[in-house]
Amino acid sequence: MTQPPPPPNQPPQPPPGYGYPQGGPNPYAQQPPYGPPGYGYPQQPQPAYPTPVPPQPPTPKGKLNAQAVIIVSAVAAIALIIGAGVWYSSSKDGQADAKGGDRNSTAGTTEGTGGSGGSGGTDKAPANTASKVLFQLPEPVVGADENSTTVVGSWLTDVVYAKSGRAEIVGYDPAKGTRLWTVPLPGPVCAASRHTTADHRTAIVYEPAMPTKDKPSHGCSQVAAIDLDAGKKLWTRTVKSGDQVINLDNVTISANTVAVGSTSGGGAFDITGKSLWGPKPTDSCYDAGYGGGEKLVAVRKCGTYGARQLNIQTIDPVSGKVLSEYAMAKGIEDASIVSTNPLVVASDINRSAGDGSGISDFFSIDNRTGRLRTKISAPGDRYAAECEGITRIEYCNKLAVGNDRLYLPTEDHDGTGEYSRTNEIVAFDLATGKQDGQRAEAGDGYSISPLTMDDGNVIAYKRPPYDKGGQIVSIDGGSFAQTKLMENPATKAVREVEAGMQPEYAELIYADGRLYMSQVYARKPSSTGETRYLAIAYGTK
Repeated sequence: MTQPPPPPNQPPQPPPGYGYPQGGPNPYAQQPPYGPPGYGYPQQPQPAYPTPVPPQPPTPKGKLNAQAVIIVSAVAAIALIIGAGVWYSSSKDGQADAKGGDRNSTAGTTEGTGGSGGSGGTDKAPANTASKVLFQLPEPVVGADENSTTVVGSWLTDVVYAKSGRAEIVGYDPAKGTRLWTVPLPGPVCAASRHTTADHRTAIVYEPAMPTKDKPSHGCSQVAAIDLDAGKKLWTRTVKSGDQVINLDNVTISANTVAVGSTSGGGAFDITGKSLWGPKPTDSCYDAGYGGGEKLVAVRKCGTYGARQLNIQTIDPVSGKVLSEYAMAKGIEDASIVSTNPLVVASDINRSAGDGSGISDFFSIDNRTGRLRTKISAPGDRYAAECEGITRIEYCNKLAVGNDRLYLPTEDHDGTGEYSRTNEIVAFDLATGKQDGQRAEAGDGYSISPLTMDDGNVIAYKRPPYDKGGQIVSIDGGSFAQTKLMENPATKAVREVEAGMQPEYAELIYADGRLYMSQVYARKPSSTGETRYLAIAYGTK
């Protein structure tokens, strides 16, 4: 199991052993697939990451800091509640970064609008960038027969912040955190679409029953559509290969189509529940998964391990007809969809990244013709983005695409202060594959990661040094000038919660002056009695 990244301003640590990532673990890479028993998959979900370590102040030169487990005492919890401000501002009518009403990119994969970028992002700096804690949601209680449970999935609309809990989806007031509605489920959520329809409907995959001691997994066979504004489950369906109900690995939405993929093939439904297509038992190839948003793109796999052929197909979301296709070099086993418009795919060729990130190269592909525009080399020891393309086809973190550019964070390196670390965001031209020469610096002690695009500008999160709160900044797509949009409280209790919800292993949504950070796993209570949170929300005045 990989370890979270070392806290900023901590003295240099010895390098990890071979095969361990230099950045934090990808939570989705750690999520166990829910394949049928006997297929080599774990039968009990395991924690996506160890208990995160809050940043610690530097010690005198020559001494190493001891890493401490986050312990938020009852006093700290009360301090959080007392210090929580209540702030509300009506949402703008812009709503979407990607077309179709989608404003839910939880980890930096939202497509941009094209063009050259520049000024005029919809998120403007407030008069006071200091944020307050709007609310925090307690972590759900894990069952007696579980070590942990998946709580993947979070969405934001004009009227609700929705978050997966233990076998449920719950809608909360986006400013106050009061519960608005609950959609109960018979089993845990396995996967969740990062996209929504224009009228705020999304999709999830879940188990048909709760785990028990005798049967810790029931398989992820159920796909459902959720109306986020109304708080209703619209329908539940299964996908069959012949007469066999199959287990599903991923789910996405494009236009009004819900698409699901797996090692047994893919299927799709209209948002009304009408079946559009499914796998055929006679197929020698299968749709391992799909990328959604502005377009629908399939990763179609053919052949056996070691002689794999991957085809990246842009498909019609209604008929499933292949509109264009790019054949990757034979032998590439896995690929992740970073963006569907422009089309960008990531892959770890021959597992050469060496850091567990799932990325050695990016492929910029023409959606219309299926031709390769350019290939971008992104060595794992230089860049800190992460993808998990084995089963979670669309789960990439710490990167963004817009202005016909790919924005990546560099790996952390020494800063100017004693023991300090820092990094930058750089941009690659998707037509030429070359860096444009601009760099957005995190600043000493900070580490910066792209989250999403906002009308041609990059919205990024800055992981703070030990004595500061995190920041949200907007990076101008033309000049690369930074504008601070938010700075979180620097109090110890708040910092500790924030440190446990970093982009490497959590879901982050920023919009309209609010930041929502949430877990993807809930765990059994520890013997230390620590208070843990499912989500925390910040807002500026």
